[in-house]
Amino acid sequence: MSINQNLAKPFLKWVGGKTQLLGQLENFYPSELKEGKIDKYFELFVGGGAVFFEVMQKYTIKKAFINDINQDLILAYRVIRDRAPELIEILSQLQAEYLNSNLKERSNIFYQVRENYNQQRINFSYDGGGYWGNPSISNHSVDNLSEESIKRVALIIFLNKTCFNGLYRTNKKGDFNVPMGRYKNPTICNSDNIFKVSNLLKNVTIISGNYDIFSQYIDSKSLVYLDPPYRPISNTSSFTAYAKSSFNDDSQIKLSQYYQYLDQECQAKVMLSNSDPRNTDSEDSFFDDLYSKYNIHRVSASRMVNSKASNRGKIRELLITNY
Repeated sequence: MSINQNLAKPFLKWVGGKTQLLGQLENFYPSELKEGKIDKYFELFVGGGAVFFEVMQKYTIKKAFINDINQDLILAYRVIRDRAPELIEILSQLQAEYLNSNLKERSNIFYQVRENYNQQRINFSYDGGGYWGNPSISNHSVDNLSEESIKRVALIIFLNKTCFNGLYRTNKKGDFNVPMGRYKNPTICNSDNIFKVSNLLKNVTIISGNYDIFSQYIDSKSLVYLDPPYRPISNTSSFTAYAKSSFNDDSQIKLSQYYQYLDQECQAKVMLSNSDPRNTDSEDSFFDDLYSKYNIHRVSASRMVNSKASNRGKIRELLITNY
């Protein structure tokens, strides 16, 4: 699907991003969204935010809420919303230094930035005004984001644009461990898009917490999109370490219970994405059983993250709706 260059687009490449699926997903949006009857949009595992950007710029939404357990990711959304000019200044300097360096110098820059990013995490405070896990605080204005926060987000974006395959991956310690990529002329500072994203985020509530953080605000005029870490469909495809937590089958079961809560108690429109176990095992009905009360659709996607090249390519993914 081609992206309108006049619109804001995801500023990070994120594993499991939905940009390639937008054309298919739109076919499954609730009719109420297209008719202007949805007031609030919630994305509870926002990641790169492709669906968020699509919905916010194509439909009339009065209020949006985004969440992710990855605190660095949420910090990036907040810094872009509230401190875009300062971020662009730092990114521009990083880009100029990197692009004007030879391969050996680039390698030194990349691994120094990666080391600084990982070292900073040890003592870094994400509590910039109470936005972590507290959606009741109004965040329509610039809060007290520190200069260190802006610099940290610049490092995140730099690493994302220059690392191998644009992959966000951490080890068990929480350290970013992706090696350098070999891009000849990477765009590290896309100032035009950063300003567009900043404007789009101005009245969006941005929180890092558990996926049920916004429960009290969800009602019958809400659309909730759930895009959790996918259940691995093979031993070589597991990629759930966006943050220092795992999302196992028990987690998937608990999420299905929350899905039912959103449906029955909140009466919201709910859409959920996940992997299709039947790609590799036709007898694996894990999700078909969990969501047997709901509509289970299968869409086609390209998978690039797998330790075996032979297992990359077209696969089916699930899209589960309660409407």
